[in-house]
Amino acid sequence: MIRPELRALLRDRSELLIFGGLTLLGLWLTFLGGWFFALVGAGVVLVGASLTVGALRHAPFRRPVAAPGVVELVEGAVRYYGATEPGGEVALRDLTEIRLLRLRGRACWRLRSQDGQALLIPVDAAGAAVLADAFETLPGLDLGMLSKALSHVAAQPEAMRTVWRRPS
Repeated sequence: MIRPELRALLRDRSELLIFGGLTLLGLWLTFLGGWFFALVGAGVVLVGASLTVGALRHAPFRRPVAAPGVVELVEGAVRYYGATEPGGEVALRDLTEIRLLRLRGRACWRLRSQDGQALLIPVDAAGAAVLADAFETLPGLDLGMLSKALSHVAAQPEAMRTVWRRPS
């Protein structure tokens, strides 16, 4: 009954639509009448708006799976199981640098640990959206700037950008 393109769009944007709906529900409650509904509605608007902003910042990390391999976040460590490329694991506490680069026509995250080892993770690998949650915990990292860097690397054929370094 629903066209496949529309169904895919709704599935990809479901989080954003739900939180936007929550914000609209809060606005409706605010203007329903009386101070009680105004306070409850204002609280719902604040929660819905903050969740909507978070969903907007996470949106660039959600991409269709086009690269081999799987990304996991387990107990403070990012793991990448590569199908055709070598995988590995980097603990978030040992992470010193994150670069976004284009390698062989594919955008990749390059995670570097304290001991100098690097882990390359394609941005369109299965489960790569979990990296947004992992990167949010790093000190001094701006997720909005990271989202802009993702679009910059997608537009440039040969691009490399350092998006985060651990403060000393």
